[in-house]
Amino acid sequence: MSSQIAIQIVIGVAVLALLIYRQLRARPVSASVLRIMAILAAIGLYQAVQYFHGNGRPTGTTVYVALGGSLVLAAVFAVFRAMTVRLFVTDGQVWQQGSWLTAVLWVAALATHLGYDAVIGQHKDLAGVGSATVLLYLAVSFGIQRVIVQQRAHRLQPAAGFGPGQPAGGPFG
Repeated sequence: MSSQIAIQIVIGVAVLALLIYRQLRARPVSASVLRIMAILAAIGLYQAVQYFHGNGRPTGTTVYVALGGSLVLAAVFAVFRAMTVRLFVTDGQVWQQGSWLTAVLWVAALATHLGYDAVIGQHKDLAGVGSATVLLYLAVSFGIQRVIVQQRAHRLQPAAGFGPGQPAGGPFG
């Protein structure tokens, strides 16, 4: 394993630890966390481009299908994780808190991503795709989970007594 791949995996694990820590804490649902997702996506895209183009690797259909398969896994895990996040209303504001199952699904998602990388890495042109795209994977998974949680929170807002023009404190307030 090259040192660059090892560094990318360490960064991915550190980001995952931060995501899990933040999700296990009770906090208001807000759109501001989308900034984190955007930053992860930008760094992840940069790393992916560096990997594919900077290393002179072929970028044919096989590579894009492999990357697409990885991102589909990210989306599937995101949907399941989003359903494990508890939403509750306190003082007219929608709050969220992940559970132990949320954390387990995060770890399983990263393990699946790296396992997928090991399987597709048997193809010489695809070796290391997973480690090079781990932040992009986390960004997509986190982003889809956030969108689902925000939609769930938005549905709770009328029950919390929000009316037109009132600050929601939820996904858009």
